[in-house]
Amino acid sequence: MDMDTAVIQIDGLADIVRARQSVRDTAREIGLTLADQTRIATSVSELTRNIIQYAGKGTVAITGEKKKGLARIRVVVSDNGPGIADIENAMEDGFSTSGGLGMGLPGVKRLVEDFEINSRSGQGTTVSIAVSRRLWV
Repeated sequence: MDMDTAVIQIDGLADIVRARQSVRDTAREIGLTLADQTRIATSVSELTRNIIQYAGKGTVAITGEKKKGLARIRVVVSDNGPGIADIENAMEDGFSTSGGLGMGLPGVKRLVEDFEINSRSGQGTTVSIAVSRRLWV
């Protein structure tokens, strides 16, 4: 069972909450555990905060699927902001351009199973993440 992809526009703080709740709802609907729901929702919160802080606006695309005993949620977070000048540095614990703790992107990568980031200076950033769980049927 593939679900439709839900797309949420991000351009304010209230959208962070909407995206987080939508991801959590989708994860629950496909049968992911509470721990998995929390991991993916926390990751989306961090990524959407980055959109607001660095790009101002962007999108979150959420797709859930459940087939052959596997539940999987994939979330693609995109913006057309300034991009990340040095992805390697951005993926290091403690690196921050905003004066924060620098746990954002590395923390997200640790929370999810699949993590892919693409960014081009002046063109924006896209982060794709996924969490899955074998279902016992």
